[in-house]
Amino acid sequence: MLQVAFIRANKEDIINRLQKRNIDASEMVNNAILLDEERRALQTKLDNIKAESNTISKEIGLLFKSGEAQKANVLKEKTTQLKEDTKTLEQELNDKIETLNTLLYTIPNVPNIVVPSGNTEEDNEEVYKEGDVPKLFDGALPHWELAKKYDIIDFELGNKITGAGFPVYKGKGAKLQRALITYFLDKNTEAGYTEYQVPHLVNEASGFGTGQLPDKEGQMYHITADNLYLIPTAEVPATNIFRNTILSESDLPICVTSYTPCFRREAGSYGAHVRGLNRLHQFDKVEILRVEHPNNSYNALDGMVEHVKGILKELKLPYRILRLCGGDLGFTSALTYDFEVFSTAQDRWLEISSVSNFETFQANRLKLRFKNNEGKNELCHTLNGSSLALPRVLAGILENYQTENGIKIPKVLVPYTGFDIIS
Repeated sequence: MLQVAFIRANKEDIINRLQKRNIDASEMVNNAILLDEERRALQTKLDNIKAESNTISKEIGLLFKSGEAQKANVLKEKTTQLKEDTKTLEQELNDKIETLNTLLYTIPNVPNIVVPSGNTEEDNEEVYKEGDVPKLFDGALPHWELAKKYDIIDFELGNKITGAGFPVYKGKGAKLQRALITYFLDKNTEAGYTEYQVPHLVNEASGFGTGQLPDKEGQMYHITADNLYLIPTAEVPATNIFRNTILSESDLPICVTSYTPCFRREAGSYGAHVRGLNRLHQFDKVEILRVEHPNNSYNALDGMVEHVKGILKELKLPYRILRLCGGDLGFTSALTYDFEVFSTAQDRWLEISSVSNFETFQANRLKLRFKNNEGKNELCHTLNGSSLALPRVLAGILENYQTENGIKIPKVLVPYTGFDIIS
């Protein structure tokens, strides 16, 4: 969430930049400033009463020592009232802080100045494109039909076991899935990311820490008996490793990669654009994240973009990069680049990665700080990206690499699969 001091110092700029998200934030921002002023006034009043109470307590001790018990008892009655006032003010202060934080949790991150204005994904800005779209033979199939033809993914079986959006990978389909996971992890660790295996369930504090709660509560699977959430991405548990942490400046940057299954309730629409692997309730993803010094986070973002580009070049998939407009920008992000692979058989672009800089937005929630060279605590910047999300990468491979004799395996994956064609 945004810091109140930042809101107070940059009020008009914040309101103007949030307009890129098509949000009139003036009321929220003004209310946050007002609540903070009320909080500070209550804090000052409470501090003064506590100081007065301490002073009187010392006077009472001196009076008893000097034999002036009557005067001491009069002051004791006053301290009793001051204690009651203190208790009342503490409750008022806690209520005010809770109200302020509840409001701050609803204010999205401020878009970076380079974020284009716009309402929907149609307004996103294409900044890069690479790779030739292959010419497919007559009779080429979309990936869900290829999956059935070669018996490598069973959507109906997944529906039987669980429901729609939970596919079962079989034979060479399962091996290709495992090969992609290992390949992505190897590429990430070679680039300096440390691999972590993290829980697939998180508590409420973790959800608030990275901004999934309360913004995306309806999209998460909630285990109510234990108040735990199935993770929508490894970003949540991996970033929360550093919650309530004060790092040394020399610790930065911290680079993490993690593979997890991901669970999302959002897949509720119908039609060809969500068929097969296009949108799932459960899917596999390899994530990268960085904890950075504020001065270096945008250089780090550029490096993450180049890293994902390198993987897609090796896979020889046609792809493009979009800079998301304000209306399509995630709640926690200041700047996001989406990667999309071209699905030749479907004749459409499929999102396969988002790479984002959250600046201090998550770190403020997480209380993730570092001690700078002057010995002062400063909020870190956090970044994360998909490297990569498997379903649509797999869909792109199946469709773009299909031939009349079978589906070829990208050369870089053959050492991982142990086979070079699905036939």
